[in-house]
Amino acid sequence: MLEWGKKHKISTLKPEQAKRLTVVNDNVITVKTEPVDIVLAMNFSYWLLLERKLTIDYFKSVYNALVDDGIFFLDAYGGYEAFQELKEKTKHKDFTYIWDQSRYNPINGIAKNHIHFKFKDGSKMMNAFSYEWRVWTMPEIINMLEEAGFKPTVYWEQADEEGEGNGIFIPETEGDADAGWIAYVVAEK
Repeated sequence: MLEWGKKHKISTLKPEQAKRLTVVNDNVITVKTEPVDIVLAMNFSYWLLLERKLTIDYFKSVYNALVDDGIFFLDAYGGYEAFQELKEKTKHKDFTYIWDQSRYNPINGIAKNHIHFKFKDGSKMMNAFSYEWRVWTMPEIINMLEEAGFKPTVYWEQADEEGEGNGIFIPETEGDADAGWIAYVVAEK
């Protein structure tokens, strides 16, 4: 993935832009870097840390890597469907995207998920991506961030007239008990 990013993204930057980037391939918990302004953990990447202590260690590592007024951005999902074994299909022009929550263990909170693709010509790409991660609840995420020293704020998606998400996220202290939701967390140092 890093090589792809270098080839397809970093190579398109102006030299002065590329010079400001440093690509690091290291353990996110133990790596040492110069202080940074922002750390971004999207696509639920930190959910790959299956244990609470390990996740807090990661959050502490991020905290220590930030400048004094640094910010840590994370995403999260939830709702009662997050704990179900289900498949969701999304049709696109040339393919169907399938999100497959194939296994959820309610005792330890670990889920096994896959992404599959079906194409117009009848071919399939099964298990194109597979994940085993801990489905963290929002209170757990907030508590772990606070334990690591952060001041987190949840940005909750607003709804349109039909009650569907409209892509607008604002700070909230209460959310709706939707079947499925995505939220963002801004954690200030």
